[in-house]
Amino acid sequence: MTTPPLTYNDYTMHDRRPQRMKGEICMIHNLTVDEFDSFVSGDMPAIVDFWAPWCGPCRAMGPMIEEIAQKYEGRITVGKVNVDDERRLAQKFKIFSIPTVLMFSKGEAKKRITGLVPMDELTSAADELL
Repeated sequence: MTTPPLTYNDYTMHDRRPQRMKGEICMIHNLTVDEFDSFVSGDMPAIVDFWAPWCGPCRAMGPMIEEIAQKYEGRITVGKVNVDDERRLAQKFKIFSIPTVLMFSKGEAKKRITGLVPMDELTSAADELL
């Protein structure tokens, strides 16, 4: 079962997962190892942000990931993986630095972006998926 859509808000070092804000819907899914494969293997391309709540660049990238989710809603699915909670996924995809964004098409990783990058680099990569 897939986790319901979540919103991205400012994280503190103690937060473990994005919190849903009252009345706000954003299609970002908090992914676990159990649902990851079905999420990235769907009919739509998928963007997955590997992050941690203590990571400053990850927190800076969060609003850009949310903007991508809103801009491409219905065309690209967007998820987040907390590497502290889902270490097996981080190991499987050789995530050594965060933030790392992986872009999938039909279950296959097509592109990897590591580090805090400008929004136009994320949108260009998303456009390539379509």
